[in-house]
Amino acid sequence: MTTNNYIQFFRETSPYIHAHRGKTFVIAMSGEAVLDDNFDGIVHDIALMQSLGVNIVLVHGARPQIDQRLQLAGLETVFRDQIRVTDAASMQCVKEAVGSTRFQIESALSMGLPNSPMHGARVRVIGGNFITAKPVGVREGVDFQRAGEIRRIDSAAITQQLESDALVLMSTIGFSPTGEAFNLSYLDVATETAIALNAEKLILLSKAPGILDAEKTLLRNLSLPEVIDMKARLKKAGGEDSEQYALLASAYQACRNSVDRVHLVGCSDDGTLLRELFTRDGSGTLIMKDYSEVIRPATIDDVGGILDLIAPLEQKGILVKRSRELLETEISRFMVVVHPEGTLLGCAALYPIDNSDAGELACVATHPEFHNQGIASRLLKNIESDARANSLKTLFVLTTQTAHWFREQGFVEATLTDLPAEKQSLYNYQRQSRIFSKQL
Repeated sequence: MTTNNYIQFFRETSPYIHAHRGKTFVIAMSGEAVLDDNFDGIVHDIALMQSLGVNIVLVHGARPQIDQRLQLAGLETVFRDQIRVTDAASMQCVKEAVGSTRFQIESALSMGLPNSPMHGARVRVIGGNFITAKPVGVREGVDFQRAGEIRRIDSAAITQQLESDALVLMSTIGFSPTGEAFNLSYLDVATETAIALNAEKLILLSKAPGILDAEKTLLRNLSLPEVIDMKARLKKAGGEDSEQYALLASAYQACRNSVDRVHLVGCSDDGTLLRELFTRDGSGTLIMKDYSEVIRPATIDDVGGILDLIAPLEQKGILVKRSRELLETEISRFMVVVHPEGTLLGCAALYPIDNSDAGELACVATHPEFHNQGIASRLLKNIESDARANSLKTLFVLTTQTAHWFREQGFVEATLTDLPAEKQSLYNYQRQSRIFSKQL
């Protein structure tokens, strides 16, 4: 990365650094993520997040580690409804596996060698009996024995540790008031902890890169209705025991309660956690409690975001180049589409043409990661509504490469003589733009 690229990257991450400072994130790390080759990188990134002022609660799983211990002990594993039936002998293996995994994580968080990403981090890790558990009991004739459910999360004790700048590490063993230990699901622990703390985010780190559609394409964003539909499709297809279903179920449970955002992130790519949380494009799947984009008039604070949207199109000659100074002067002409996370997804401008009842639609752009989601169409409807409110009767647009899209939106091809006289005199013959109009 060149110096200029690094500076630009640092500037682009700064809004996220400011937004995340002082917020509480619950991170669920699966047992597979602990065994992944990128484990040290994940730990380094978590330590970096804490150094940036994020309150971290880290919940770890240990399913493959428990499986290994059971295999060495010659014990069989039985699951019912994704819950491990845990007898006394199996519970001993659970304790050993969870303890060993916890020790591995604490050790990694304690590293501070010179010339390493953890140098100077000084992460203080705190654990404790923050979970009150109860037995699952007997279901459909199956006694789950030492398999447990969460009865209560001691949110006050966790908050006290976070306020003292500690990282809280939580394992998947909970205790009953009588002192019995129970084996818990790491997803349940993370979800219930995030709800109890009113956490800003719940982050689920697993082998899955996020949620994939039928074509194995990563879905960047999901609303709660879409999560419900996907869970129903997976259940119908017999995928109720899949990792994807479990992740969706946890995300849905969290968002249905007090958690606004759940991020599903893969563990294998270096830096994936930082890309998801500190860059506009992200790296996994974001599920939101209230996933509703906002279409509003642009403000001077949107100039940088609009420039980022239109710069690639200007380089290709699709849009006429605008300077920052010109954009600042004309910002009142623009409308923007804003992602719930704050990212600008699209922009467009309306320029009334003097001495006529017509206006020009210009500078229509959509974020490349959000193409084919109807953003430009919804933006156009708002522009048209604004034009009607200003008594405009006709909307003109000049384009070199997107004629087909404007036809789909109800525009018809026009000629230079159809333009108001003022606009005719400004026509750029070198660009040879095609002219389209739409009656409002």
